[in-house]
Amino acid sequence: MVLVAVFGVALLVAVLLSGLAARTVLSTSLLFLVGGAIVSDGFLGLIHITPDSEIVAVTADLALFAVLFTDGMHVHFGKLKENWKNPARALGLGMPLAFVGMALVAHYVVGLDWTTSFLVGAVLAPTDPVFASAIVGRKEVPSKLRQLLNVESGINDGLALPVVLILIAAAGPSAGHAEASYAKIALELGLGLAFGVVLPLLVSMLVRLRHLGAEPKLQPLLPLAIGVILYGLCHLTHANPYLAAFSAGAVLTAVSPEAKTAFEPLGEALAELAKFAALLVFGALLTPQLFGDLSIGGYVAVVLAIALIRPASLLISLLGTRFTRQEKLVAAWFGPKGFASVVYGLLVLQAGIPQGEEAFTLIAVCIAVSIIAHSSTDVPIAKLFHVDDLAGIPGGHSDAGAEHSTDSAAESSARTAPAPRKENGHARA
Repeated sequence: MVLVAVFGVALLVAVLLSGLAARTVLSTSLLFLVGGAIVSDGFLGLIHITPDSEIVAVTADLALFAVLFTDGMHVHFGKLKENWKNPARALGLGMPLAFVGMALVAHYVVGLDWTTSFLVGAVLAPTDPVFASAIVGRKEVPSKLRQLLNVESGINDGLALPVVLILIAAAGPSAGHAEASYAKIALELGLGLAFGVVLPLLVSMLVRLRHLGAEPKLQPLLPLAIGVILYGLCHLTHANPYLAAFSAGAVLTAVSPEAKTAFEPLGEALAELAKFAALLVFGALLTPQLFGDLSIGGYVAVVLAIALIRPASLLISLLGTRFTRQEKLVAAWFGPKGFASVVYGLLVLQAGIPQGEEAFTLIAVCIAVSIIAHSSTDVPIAKLFHVDDLAGIPGGHSDAGAEHSTDSAAESSARTAPAPRKENGHARA
């Protein structure tokens, strides 16, 4: 219960400071990360969490699932069909370059063996826009830049996972049974994709039956029910939950935009709660001993991963595109390491591979530094695109923008939802 109380206090502080954080370099993500570190064994000793504690894996798993489910809902197949080339460049060229670059650094600078080095590269290749929300979530930022970062981060988690699992199988004690492991990985990914596509389609058909359908106040719970069923189904069948979550969100938006509109406020709030809980637990792992265990070469690798490898790989992938220089630099900088890397790093630690602890220490420190760096620079960089304040923040200067945003939301509700739903939307405004 101590952990619950600490989370409640951290949540209250984060909410009270969220207005200030929306206008400055202060980050609510950083508050939870630091809060978890302060109450851990390394400082106050109020909670006792180790990397092999079940709560670490569970919170990171839930957070990643929730974030990917809501991220998938931001994918519009029509727009993606028109502008698929930029995300394809980032995923097809930028991500492999970052993967190989990090592997080279891990081997030559940190001293890890080749298999573990490539494993570290695969774990740190995925990006997470949840720590750059002022960029991805603001309409003033060019849509092609937001789409690039959002689609890249949503899909690269699923692309990295099979590589991570294959490398764990190659480096672990069961390396001799690699072929069986590869077949199992392929089956898990296939099942995850299938569940993520079929379940929303099935529910959408059920809703359209004559005697079925949700009343307006319960409409937000329909996508939530899909997410809960999908999460349980994936874990019962060992299907890949992350690929399932992202694909389910995207399919649900395509076949039932009214369900996406109804669920969006609740979904974003739940994803934020899951994110904060995972950050608090992950912060508890960031003890002085963890940072002391990382070598000088490890710290050099962390700096190179954030300041050189990701920026250089994405800039190379965007050569010849119509992005302005400013947009390219912003896209290159925002490659934060998030919950996918946390989950995959825990898989590395729990696999029992020879250099697993050294790899996890490097991964954990890199994630922590990335969260601090990227979540503290999103608002200042957003202002380059004339994003001065977030709508609704007391004392801000974006009242007109807030009004416009509310009007747009009301129009969207009017187009996609029944009349009672429109009244609810008006009441919220």
